[in-house]
Amino acid sequence: MAATARHYDVIVAPHITEKATVLSEQNKVVFKVAHDATKDEIAAAVEELFKVNVLKVNTIVTKGKSKRFRGILGKRSDVKKAIVTLAEGQSIDVTTGL
Repeated sequence: MAATARHYDVIVAPHITEKATVLSEQNKVVFKVAHDATKDEIAAAVEELFKVNVLKVNTIVTKGKSKRFRGILGKRSDVKKAIVTLAEGQSIDVTTGL
């Protein structure tokens, strides 16, 4: 099965933080994903785009904060993240692009 446009729409970007780096030692990778993406779609997209086996997908929706910038009230966007657990011995190098 070839990668479709939906696979590229599901995975928005890798989420690179200190906590995500610590998770990478446990064969887990964190991605920002589309808000309407399901766990099955996320698993299929990661497997097809990176050629790895996905064991489990956990999702988190982080609500955007209200922030002030130069006295003007604004709001950060909501972000949906997926923590993807890979099969033993497999990895994804998120520093390189697709």
